[in-house]
Amino acid sequence: MAAAGVMSAMLAAGESGALDAGDPPAARRKREFRGMWVATVVNVDWPSRPGLTPDRQRAELLALLDSAVERRLNAVLLQLRPTADAFWPSPYEPWSEFLTGTQGRDPGWDPLAFAVREARKRRLELHGWFNPYRVANHTDPGRLIATHPARVHPEWVVRYGGKLYYNPGLPEVRRFVQDAMLDPVARYDLDGVHFDDYFYPYPVAGQTFDDTAAYEKYGAGFPDRAAWRRDNIDRLVREMGERIKRRKRHVRFGVSPFAVWRNRATDPLGSDTRAGVQTYDDLGADTRKWVREEWIDYIVPQVYWHIGHPAADYAELVRWWSEAVRGADVHLYVGEALYRAGDPAQPAPWQDPAELSRHLTLGHRHPEVLGHVYFSAKQVRTDPVGAMARVVRDHYPRRARPPR
Repeated sequence: MAAAGVMSAMLAAGESGALDAGDPPAARRKREFRGMWVATVVNVDWPSRPGLTPDRQRAELLALLDSAVERRLNAVLLQLRPTADAFWPSPYEPWSEFLTGTQGRDPGWDPLAFAVREARKRRLELHGWFNPYRVANHTDPGRLIATHPARVHPEWVVRYGGKLYYNPGLPEVRRFVQDAMLDPVARYDLDGVHFDDYFYPYPVAGQTFDDTAAYEKYGAGFPDRAAWRRDNIDRLVREMGERIKRRKRHVRFGVSPFAVWRNRATDPLGSDTRAGVQTYDDLGADTRKWVREEWIDYIVPQVYWHIGHPAADYAELVRWWSEAVRGADVHLYVGEALYRAGDPAQPAPWQDPAELSRHLTLGHRHPEVLGHVYFSAKQVRTDPVGAMARVVRDHYPRRARPPR
């Protein structure tokens, strides 16, 4: 996902492990989550560019859904709210600029209604993917439409790292973003609500996320600002899960965090990794707690490294997450970096089309791993080096139903 570039910069390249792609997987599961992310932010996957005609936008989305069926996937995680905007007629936030090229301009059709209908025809689950706090990929509120909530409530907004964010420390912000994300849950037949990895933003060297006023107002009783920030995100996740279930009990709630909760050198409960970012410390996201407290239905850690990576070994992180979910009523699906397969800028293991298949072979050795999700839809369709085809051939002999 969007954090992939951050991860690349923070971890050094390493050598592949020795897992043989030919190792037979464990007994095939009758139910398995096989998903793909469809990113709309800056038109990563869909639409291919802003301003296309509705017919062209529909045709592109259908091609992605058809590719999911062709690859024997069963779930699509469609990004509906990439930057405090909407891919449906929202009463809270403007139409996304990634549809028409102009924020707030009606595209002339309802992309979400169409996506739900077409996913149903193909027996695909459709999960709405939301980014809770990112407002814009720039720092100029004047570029937002005049009615944008971030302009109506400038006190909600923090400039940081070249972007605008809603301040997670404000209770009114937390309530507003929940309301905005719950609107499509109430109005459309979604199978799930999905958060990505952005909570408090990834650290930017030399910059400070200025939430001092909110901390002074609401931070009493916490040992430090980091603990207060974690509590803010805990509240977002817990309350969102509760509100989803009150609205529609069958709708599942999942999160796809950066895969390193904490390094073992920081916390004995952490993974044997040496990552430059730890979600607990740097993003205010106590992802392990959300699993143990069962505030979410599923978790998709973005394990975007190869087997044997010296700082964040895929095998070690899958082992750690398998232990983290053990005994909890939370499904574990592994987020896979399909986009890295064959990329000449990536380490040698990713030049082997079988690397991704080895990931699934390893996953079958952990009964807690109930599926995989691929970033992103563009690579699922085009499969430039055949890595996805190899996964299908080795592991997906027929379609499967998602676990429930």
